[in-house]
Amino acid sequence: MAFHEISPEAFTGNPFTLIKKDWMLVTAGNKASHNAMTASWGGLGELWGSYVSTVYIRPQRYTLEFVEREQYYSLCFFDENYREALNFFGTKSGRDFDKDKETGLTPVFDNLAPYYAQAKLVLICRKLYRQDMEASCFLDQSQLEKWYPDRDLHRVFVGEIVKILEKE
Repeated sequence: MAFHEISPEAFTGNPFTLIKKDWMLVTAGNKASHNAMTASWGGLGELWGSYVSTVYIRPQRYTLEFVEREQYYSLCFFDENYREALNFFGTKSGRDFDKDKETGLTPVFDNLAPYYAQAKLVLICRKLYRQDMEASCFLDQSQLEKWYPDRDLHRVFVGEIVKILEKE
């Protein structure tokens, strides 16, 4: 099945289900080197006159280096059949494993950002903003204690959604 591009207004996915339940791969890099990680936190919406995604990456994640280096990243969403592969991408580091080889997922190298051929939906995003979360900004300190006992707070990226690809 081939991908076709759709407009943001034609997008009918439920972002809550896609991100929290289905998970996604945050992917960045190029043909020479790329990496992806599973994420179940993020957001889709509108900001600064653009349709945007928000992704959160912990400082120890190898994918952070690629997202920092590149101007674009992709968010790839999969059917349930790929849960095992997504689990691998979320629990193993690209520093130690060739995730593509280990899972059988096939990277596609768009001129903006890589994505995976097996995905059912791909969002290509151009970075607009990044900022490290700060412990002092938590209004509910119990969230800090619950989610960040090691104080490895996420770096937040806001990206303009410049292309949406879905399987036909």
